[in-house]
Amino acid sequence: MMKVWRVVIVGCHPTSMLGTKLILEEGGELKVEAMMSSWTEGVAAIRDRQPDLILFDYQMPDGTVESVLGEIKNSAPESHCIVMTEEEEKELYHPLIELGASGVLSKGASPRQLLLMIESLREGFMSLPLDLVRHGLQRSAASPQGVDRVMQLTQTEMFIMERIVQGVTYDKIAQEIEVSRRSIDNYLRKIYVKLDVTTRAQAIEKFALYSRQTKQMYA
Repeated sequence: MMKVWRVVIVGCHPTSMLGTKLILEEGGELKVEAMMSSWTEGVAAIRDRQPDLILFDYQMPDGTVESVLGEIKNSAPESHCIVMTEEEEKELYHPLIELGASGVLSKGASPRQLLLMIESLREGFMSLPLDLVRHGLQRSAASPQGVDRVMQLTQTEMFIMERIVQGVTYDKIAQEIEVSRRSIDNYLRKIYVKLDVTTRAQAIEKFALYSRQTKQMYA
């Protein structure tokens, strides 16, 4: 008999979490043990329970999943993590996988698509949406052009992007570097131009892919 996987859901909408729980438990192969509505509660529950599977909302009131995913994988290394997002998942896939996610799925996906992704993980495989592959999954993460673009960022711009990847709000970043909220918008416009992107998700993807290599070059 196949092992029943223990599941923790971390989301910001209780009704949505309950609906997901009912979908997951219908087949009898998944058991939702906890549903948490903040990263603090979620991290504690995951650390204590060591679940087989974790479902996250990408965006929570206290930040995005990037701010906690590394910590969660360190405390529960055997847990599979699936991130549910309303953002463009093609743009977030690479940075989230680098941080330890086992899958990224649109909140607009059908229940069957979610269950198929989980079924693949149970069999030791990772399933990918075809449009993600067409988007260029096979492109090299070591592109010199990408590294060059990140290296164009100033020290302040690098700090701002690091904090954005960690899920810190723009208002909080403004307080930390002692500038106005409007100044953060100005910084972001310059950052987008330097990284050759037009959206926050694209900036996160490009920065996460190349920032580690860039830091080594600065060292």
